[in-house]
Amino acid sequence: MGKEKSMHKGGNPASSPRSQLASRALLRIDGKPVSVAIKLNPRARRLIVKVHPSTGEVSVVAPTKRSIDHAIDFARGETEWIAERLKQVPPAVPLGLGARILYRGEDHVIRRGEGRRTPAWIDHEDGNRIIRVTGESEHAARRVLDFLKREAKKVLEARAFHYAGQLGTAPKHISVRDTASRWGSCSTQRSLSFSWRLILAPPFVLDYVVAHEVAHMREMNHGARFWRLVEELIGDAEKPQVWLRERGSLLHRYMPRELGTAGS
Repeated sequence: MGKEKSMHKGGNPASSPRSQLASRALLRIDGKPVSVAIKLNPRARRLIVKVHPSTGEVSVVAPTKRSIDHAIDFARGETEWIAERLKQVPPAVPLGLGARILYRGEDHVIRRGEGRRTPAWIDHEDGNRIIRVTGESEHAARRVLDFLKREAKKVLEARAFHYAGQLGTAPKHISVRDTASRWGSCSTQRSLSFSWRLILAPPFVLDYVVAHEVAHMREMNHGARFWRLVEELIGDAEKPQVWLRERGSLLHRYMPRELGTAGS
């Protein structure tokens, strides 16, 4: 899950909704210099310090140009919190040949494949679970990522319509993204959004996140009626909640932009 700390700052937000990089600064944390990105986002209501759960990037979001002057001081006051979050960032795992990654909660190794038109697929060999990928090694990371996103979209859409059907409704739109702070979301217009990384988690975890957001189509809150809907859809929600709390950050360690060449 995304990590952030905030402090309210006054100021009128500008009209542009886009977050813009204003500057960078160095902050000494545990005796080491850490680069901090200072960003301007008129949608923000306060100064916010964030630590990206997969890359460890530290940033401060400011709501106004005036508050940018206070951004690094605010971050400096949160160095202990930042240091603790940086310790929780898992080591990066490039999605290249030879890498071992989670898929549907099980370890799979990425290996070269031949003889199929599809660029990537699931295979089994001598009791090992494998993600086969065709083509040159420098293209393996991108092909594996595309495969994972396709599978995520297919599974997430199927489960969303399944659970929505049980409630007598249907989502208006479903999108799959790479989000840092949320596994899923639901808008008041019944638009659902999910992290593609849920395809890496065990099925009972993915099902919980989908059921959670589908339940929001009926109850846009976390009240008693909402949780009764979730229980009606999947039963006990505690097990997947514990999994996400204890192991969810591991799903962010896979880095699609880096190419691994560990082997075939």
